[in-house]
Formats: sequence, C-alpha cells, structure tokens
Amino acid sequence: MTDIRPRSGIFRTKSIEQAIRDTEEPEFRLNKALGPVQLTVMGIGVLIGTGVFVLAGEAAALYSGPAVSLSFLISGVVCALAALCYAEFASTVPVAGSAYTFSYTSMGEVVAWMIGWDLILEFTLGAATVAKGWSGYFDSVLGGLGIVLPDSISGGPGSGGVIDLPAVFVALLMMVILIIGIRLSAWVNATITSLKLLIVAGIIVIGAFYVTGSNWTPFIPPSQPGEYGDETGTPLLLDLFGINTAFGLTGVFTGAALVFFAYLGFDIVATLSEEVKNPQKTMPIGIIASLSIATVLYIIVSLIYTGILPYDQLAVEAPAAAAMAATGIPAAEFIISLGILIGLTVVIMTLMLGQTRVAFAMSRDHLLPPALGKVHPKFRTPYRLTIITGVVAAGLGGFLELTELGQLVNIGTLAAFVLVSIGVIVLRRTRPDLPRAFRTPFVPVLPIVSAILCFAVALFLPAGTWIRFVVWMLIGAVVYYFYGRHRSRLVTGESAGGVVAEPAGGTPRHRSDDTDD
Repeated sequence: MTDIRPRSGIFRTKSIEQAIRDTEEPEFRLNKALGPVQLTVMGIGVLIGTGVFVLAGEAAALYSGPAVSLSFLISGVVCALAALCYAEFASTVPVAGSAYTFSYTSMGEVVAWMIGWDLILEFTLGAATVAKGWSGYFDSVLGGLGIVLPDSISGGPGSGGVIDLPAVFVALLMMVILIIGIRLSAWVNATITSLKLLIVAGIIVIGAFYVTGSNWTPFIPPSQPGEYGDETGTPLLLDLFGINTAFGLTGVFTGAALVFFAYLGFDIVATLSEEVKNPQKTMPIGIIASLSIATVLYIIVSLIYTGILPYDQLAVEAPAAAAMAATGIPAAEFIISLGILIGLTVVIMTLMLGQTRVAFAMSRDHLLPPALGKVHPKFRTPYRLTIITGVVAAGLGGFLELTELGQLVNIGTLAAFVLVSIGVIVLRRTRPDLPRAFRTPFVPVLPIVSAILCFAVALFLPAGTWIRFVVWMLIGAVVYYFYGRHRSRLVTGESAGGVVAEPAGGTPRHRSDDTDD
C-alpha cells in the first residue's frame, strides 16, 4: 500500500522518495539493463544524426555560411550548461520522464504537466523530422543503384507528392524494435552507432583532402537582406526589431537556433534513468560524455562540408552526400549515403524511445490514462504508447516538411532546458539535505545563465514557430484542466495500478474507471 495522500493545488509536488518507489510497482516496472558505455553510446547514437547530416547544410546556406561551425559551438555551449543541470537531476531522481519528472519533484504538478506535454511534442516531432531526413538519404542511395522512386510516394505533399513512404516505413520499423525490448534497442543502437562513427570518420578523413581554403573566406559572410520564405520564417527577435538580414553575426545565432536540433540527444539520455543499472553514477557520465564527443564531431564535419563546397550549394536534403559527390571519388557518395541512412535509423528509434518514456511517466501518475502506460508482460516495454508514438511519427513524417518540424522540436527542447535549469535552483532550496551523486557547479549562477541563454537562442526561431508552440501548450492546459487535474494520483491517493490509499485500518480498493480491463 502506498503512502500517497490527497493534496490540493495545481502546484502540488511529488516527493522524490515516492517517485522512486513508483518505479517498483509491478505493472509499471521497466527493465534495468543499461550500463555507462551503453548509455553513452545511446546518447551519441541519437546526437549524431539529422542535425549534422541534414540541417547543417541548410544552416550554412541560408544563415551562417562557413561559420555554421560557430553555430554548432554556440549551441553546444548552451547545451553544456543545461547538461550540467540535467546531470544533477538525473542522478538524484533516477525515474523515467526526464524534465517532466524533474519538474514534478521541484516546481509542482502543473509545471510538470506542461513540460511533459512539451516533451511529447519535442520527441514525436523529432522522430518525424529524422524520418524525413532518412527519406532524403534513402532516395540518394537508391539513385546510386539507378532506382528512382516516383515523386508521388517519396516526397510528401510539400514536394509535390502524396506521401513520403520511406519516412513512414522507417518510423513503423523502429516502433516494432522498441516494442520488443530495451536490450534489443540498445544492441541495435550500439551496432548502428559504431557504423555511424565510422561514416563520420570517413567524411572527415576523405573530405580533409578536398577542402579548399577559399570556400571559408569570408568565414562569416557579411550581412545582407534576408530571404526568409514561408517555410523558414524571419527569426522572432529580428522581427521584433524590424531587422531583415541574413548572415553576419545575426546569421550565426539564427543558424545556432536551427542546428540546436542536433543536441536533442542528451535529453533522451535523461529519460532512460529508470532503465540504468547504477543511475547515480551512470547518468552524469552518459549525459556529459555523449554531448562532449558529439560537439567536437559537429564542428569538424561542418568545416569539412563548407570547405569542400561553397556554402550556398549546401541547401540540399543530403549535404553530406553532396559534399562526397564533389570529391569525385567513385562510390564515395553512395557509401557515405548508405552509412548515414543506416545511422539515422537509430536516431528515430531513440527519439521514439524518449517520447514513450515521458508519456509512460505521465501515465503512471495518471495525468494521462493509466491504461496507456501498461507494460507488456513479456517484453517489459510500454507497448501501447510505443504503438501510438510510431503511428503518429509515421504520419507526420509522411505528410509534413522537415524545417517546419525541426523548428518546433527546437523550441520544445529549449523550453525544457529552461525549466530544468530553474528546477535545480528550486530543489537546492527545498531539499538541501538530498543526497546528490553529481552537483551542478556554481549554483545559482550557472543555472540562471543556462536558462537565459536557452531563452535567447529560442528568440532566433521564427514567430510562426512560437505561435504553433503556444497553441500546443494551450491545448495542453485545456487537457490538464479537464482531465489530469482531477485524476492525478496526488489528488486521488491511488497507486499506479489503481489501488486507493485508505487511512490506517482501512481496506485498499480499486477504481474501475481508471484501470485496464
């Protein structure tokens, strides 16, 4: 029987001790199978993906020029500050849910709900975005074999087609792998990530011999009138001040806001706390190591792209393939495209994994229907949520455009980073006695700087992205008001399986309305 008692107020918090006890309830228990190496590889596997293989070319061509490497560096520094905050939370509260769980234990239920709702948007759209990038490289590989798919099934409505069938296929395939189990997912991730790192090494080694220094001059192209289309949109900050320029320093920061998508991975790592063998030590290692390795690779690879091709030629679906084709080496484009194609599959899988774990934590707290979070009796995975996530990601990837999806993911990620940074300060004040295996340095200065910088980067996203994000959050507020506010376990006193806590001497009872049939 649980010791949860009914509480009132939308800012009610869940104790860390209770959050940890919830992980042991049989119907919602996940399999602890990941060690530090597996976790780091999982992080690298999702970090090295669409951001560097797809969006880097667009950022260079439209905003940053050769200075796209600085855009990656800026985003990397912002993420590093947030990563230190995540590391403290993930080692202190080793529970699935990432920023959702961290907010629930520090700032209260309504904040937790909103950030959980935000993370659902972030990870699901992230998976769809990468599926779109995967489709671009799939077309490149087939082209190398002399096969051309009809536009009607390979481009989606935005490209004059009907559906992007390759994007739909890969999302559904990853869904099946995730249902089978975390051990298989980790094995697939490790195998594909090893191949992906070899591909990145190949791009660097081969590309280094074909770099032309003149392509890096000027390194930061001078400002010029911006040509922001309907798809990209003028950055909100520039719009507010009536500035309509691209490139220059503003372009570097605009590029940073776009390639920020590349750093989504360490957030995924934080969602896996509950499936790690020794989370107190393993989580900080996995988060910080994967981020550090990926940042170095991003900077080097982006320099290779812009050194091989003039930056204005990189606005293509597969910039790595285009750069390799420019070397003139036979089969280089095909081999690199094939390797990247395989590598992007694990990114889709890991993003979907993160989404299901956040929704799983929300379901266990009854802020979402608890029936959704039921764990498969054999595979010990939240299979219902995985199926929903896979189908939705497949649908979005099949019918929406890449940039529009990526920008929404970025603003959702940045919002989560802001709240986690603030949450570290709050938890230090409310629970100073809590054992912390990893402590964020320079509190409260570092978390404050982290929150400010994350918000500043978000201001370089288009106004349309902000509007869509606000609309999504308003929808979330309505769902919470009419559903989660009344059914939360902190209100009903239920256990995750539907047992209601009674006063001493009472008999636990089940609520038939919230339990699975």
